Amino acid sequence: LAAHLHGQRCPPYVINLDPAVHDLPFPANIDIRDTVKYKEVMKQYGLGPNGGIVTSLNLFATRFDQVMKFIEKRQNASKYVIIDTPGQIEVFTWSASGTIITEALASSFPSVVVYVMDTSRSTNPITFMSNMLYACSILYKTKLPFIVVMNKTDIIDHSFAIEWMQDFETFQDALNQETSYVSNLTRSMSLVLDEFYSSLKVVGVSAVLGTGLDDFFLQLSKAVDEYEREYRPEYERLRNTLEKAQNKQKREQLEHLWKDMGSVCVQGNTLPGYDDASAMGPSELILTRGTLEEEEEERESDTDDVDHEVTEESHEEPAFRNFMQEMQMKYQRSSNPNE
Repeated sequence: LAAHLHGQRCPPYVINLDPAVHDLPFPANIDIRDTVKYKEVMKQYGLGPNGGIVTSLNLFATRFDQVMKFIEKRQNASKYVIIDTPGQIEVFTWSASGTIITEALASSFPSVVVYVMDTSRSTNPITFMSNMLYACSILYKTKLPFIVVMNKTDIIDHSFAIEWMQDFETFQDALNQETSYVSNLTRSMSLVLDEFYSSLKVVGVSAVLGTGLDDFFLQLSKAVDEYEREYRPEYERLRNTLEKAQNKQKREQLEHLWKDMGSVCVQGNTLPGYDDASAMGPSELILTRGTLEEEEEERESDTDDVDHEVTEESHEEPAFRNFMQEMQMKYQRSSNPNE
C-alpha cells in the first residue's frame, strides 16, 4: 500500500502499532517501538509475548491523543493514513486499547477496517470458514466499513473463495470431502454467514506484484462513502449524546454547589446585620462580603461609641432630661447626712 501510494505521488501517513516486529519493510511516521520497549515490558511485568503486546498497546493508548493531533496536522498533506496493527487478532481487536484506538479514529476521521487473509492457506474449507468467522467478529466488534483483502493471489487465485461465498452449494460440496465433527460445525456456520457474505467487500491482491491494488482503492472509496452515509451520523449522534450527558452532569454539579453555598448564606443570614444580604445570591454575597463586614465593623466596632450615640439622642428627649435631674437630686439628698 505504501509503495503503491508513493508511486501515485500520494504519500500516506504510516503508523506502526506492532511493538514486537523486528524490521519494518516500510518507513513509519509514528512507530510504537519508539515509545514502548516491548521486551522491557515483558521483563518488568513478567509477561509472555501476547501479554507483552497487549500491555505495550495499553501503555501507548494512554498517549494516543498525541497521535490524533499529529494526524490532524497532516490531513492536508496526506490523503491516507495507514495503521498497521499487530497480526494477532485477539491482541488488538478484543483488547481495551484496540477499542480505544479504533473509536478515537472512527469518531474523527473516515475509518475503514482492512482484514488481510492468506489465500494460499485458505484453500481448505474449514480454514476458510475460520477466517470468515474471524472477519465477521471483527466487523461486528468495530462497527466500521469492512474490506476483506485476499492476499497472495500470485500463488493462487482467490476466485475459489469468491465462489464459496456466493454459492452455498459449492461450499457444501467442498465440505463433503471432510468427515470430521468440525466439518459439521462448519456446514452449520456457513448458513449463518450467508447474510454476512451478501454485503461484504472482497478484493484479491498480491503484495509482491502489486496487482489488485487499483481495485482495492476503488472498494476503499466505496467504503468511505459508506462511512459518511451510515457511520458518521451514528458517531456524531453518540458524540452529541456524550456531550449532553457531560453538560447535564456539569449542571447538576453546579446546582449542588449553588445549593450548598445557598445554605451557607441562609445560616449566615441568621446573624445580626445580614438581613440585607439575604436577598443576594451566593456570588453577590461573595463579591460584597468584604463591604458588608466593613459596614458591620463600623457599626459594632466600639460599644462606647454606641452608648455615647444613644445618650446624645436621649438627651434630646424632655422626659429623659427630667428623669436625670430627679435622679441627681435624690443622689444629693442621700449623700447629705442631715437629710
